[in-house]
Amino acid sequence: MSGNGETMLCEGPLPYPAGTLVRDKISERTGYLTWVLEERTKRENRLVASQAFLRPPGGGIEWDVPLERIVRVEEPER
Repeated sequence: MSGNGETMLCEGPLPYPAGTLVRDKISERTGYLTWVLEERTKRENRLVASQAFLRPPGGGIEWDVPLERIVRVEEPER
């Protein structure tokens, strides 16, 4: 996030339903999607950055990752 004073933070749309198991394409960490934080310019409302917040399976400390780095984890067929 830029933090230059010309932007604002707001809740963004979820790419998948809350609670969906997702994977970070870079770190390979998996977690449950909880919410998305967007940074937008104040004047034009232009999107600057989006962060997805994830909760690890089994509980623990939530972490964030750039939204474009997450993909849904496909459930194995039974």
